[in-house]
Amino acid sequence: MRQTIISLEKFYSAPLGKSALDMAGRRLVSLWPDLAGRNVLGFGYCGPYLAPYMKSANRMVLAMPGGQGAVVSTGQRGNITCLTHEDYLPFSDARFDNVLCVHGAEETPDLNVLLRELWRVTRPEGRIVVIASNRSGLWAGSDKSPFGAGRPFSRNQLRTALQAAGFVPTVWSGALYAPPFTRLAKPTFTKGCERFGETVWPRFSGLVLVEAVKRLYAEPAGYVKATPKRAKFGNSAAANRTVNE
Repeated sequence: MRQTIISLEKFYSAPLGKSALDMAGRRLVSLWPDLAGRNVLGFGYCGPYLAPYMKSANRMVLAMPGGQGAVVSTGQRGNITCLTHEDYLPFSDARFDNVLCVHGAEETPDLNVLLRELWRVTRPEGRIVVIASNRSGLWAGSDKSPFGAGRPFSRNQLRTALQAAGFVPTVWSGALYAPPFTRLAKPTFTKGCERFGETVWPRFSGLVLVEAVKRLYAEPAGYVKATPKRAKFGNSAAANRTVNE
């Protein structure tokens, strides 16, 4: 059973949820600093994370799984929320340039089916970011947040799942190194924990963030792969390791 929309909204309106959003959101914004003119899909519960792009994006849709429930959100074109089945999204093929999945992977009954549907609606060379609970982090075992529900992941598990769905993972990062305690959800403390965690124990973040690209072609035999320029999750070297490291 998924976390309900009521429990998710309650969490993100509380100090602990606001702190979690701030820490994870800054990672997302450093990767996607501008989505002007892009068609954007959020699956799961992505409204708070996509709010900074609301005015600049060409079109934004918040798709919420039926087991979770939905809350109406409005944009420049009216309602941008829809309630949907996870195994059949109500969108045409290759519709979105950027796809974000938050509170979507951990509790889905079939992750492979969900990722294949997200692949289908993503345009060629489009980007997807999956934010999920880290199985090695403290937040995965806490009942104080929705990140403690469902199945947590390691970065290798997410990488394998994305590859199986046809995506090519490009970069990963972590967020939420501070313990999931309300009394510690202070900006100065959490930011200090983020800097310390990124440097000292990057694998023990509360969340794993993986970005991947949709590719339709295979590299020919003998192809010499050039080193591409890629977006970064901030300025920390530990936060910008490739998925193969």
